Amino acid sequence: MTFEELLLNIFGFIPSKELMIVLFAALPISELRLSIPLAIIEFNIDPFKAFALSVIGNMIPVVPLLLFLEPVSNFLRQWKVGDKFFTWFFNRTYHKHNEKFEKYGSMCLAIFVGVPLPMTGAWTGSAAAFVFGFKFKNAFLAILAGVIMAGIIITVLTIAGAKVLM
Repeated sequence: MTFEELLLNIFGFIPSKELMIVLFAALPISELRLSIPLAIIEFNIDPFKAFALSVIGNMIPVVPLLLFLEPVSNFLRQWKVGDKFFTWFFNRTYHKHNEKFEKYGSMCLAIFVGVPLPMTGAWTGSAAAFVFGFKFKNAFLAILAGVIMAGIIITVLTIAGAKVLM
């Protein structure tokens, strides 16, 4: 069973394909890297609509992440496993990207989110914004720009790939 089939089985109770796409885009594992191809190829949703639904879904968790990541991480750090995870995650993010973020700021955050590779995206971008102390507005706009960039790339690749396969 593929990851896509697993998600379809788990969320199969949702009556609307559109709502399912929004939810897939909001998940940290799939984001719009899965929701757009799924919408276009599996559900035959128009690419523009698939793009719009996926961008909306991918941005839904950004506001709570930007607002509540610090208090939630502080709360979870009370326990050893939470402290280990957040220490590892924040140190990894900081040491891996510190030089670029200090030099390029919001533009770097937008590109980081916009390049559709594993461990990049709105969720990780929100964590990076927290680690590097971005103000809410700057972080939100940079992440939105990155999500739009990633959405365009994934939509174009999906359309091109679907044409090649047909």
